[in-house]
Amino acid sequence: MNETNIKKPYDRIGGDEGLQQLVTLFYDNMDTLPEATLIRNLHPKDLKHSREKFFMFLSGWMGGPDRYVAAFGHPQLRARHLPFPIGTEERDQWLMCMHKALAEMRVDTMFKEQLMSSFTRTANHMMNKDPG
Repeated sequence: MNETNIKKPYDRIGGDEGLQQLVTLFYDNMDTLPEATLIRNLHPKDLKHSREKFFMFLSGWMGGPDRYVAAFGHPQLRARHLPFPIGTEERDQWLMCMHKALAEMRVDTMFKEQLMSSFTRTANHMMNKDPG
């Protein structure tokens, strides 16, 4: 298999349509699951802008159009998340919402596992609250 046959994660998730589905499922989980209360409370009451920005970010992160950078510049994820207390519970709730969202997606299991591994590394990097 040559490099041109390897699909980017953006294509494997289903392009814009699949990415929008993932973002919708993720934020719907965050907004409705009682076990996601801590992470939900770190977001604004109206999740519209959060959904839009996350879609834009994930598009570039997965190798699709770099919408977030075009609109806002470099993501600087850690710096942008520093104002929010993110510890083990918040990280775990975020990952749980993402795991449930991916479970509903019609993509192969290995790809879901690869995405969760990447999301977990990123979520670990966002942690900024001392345990205990």
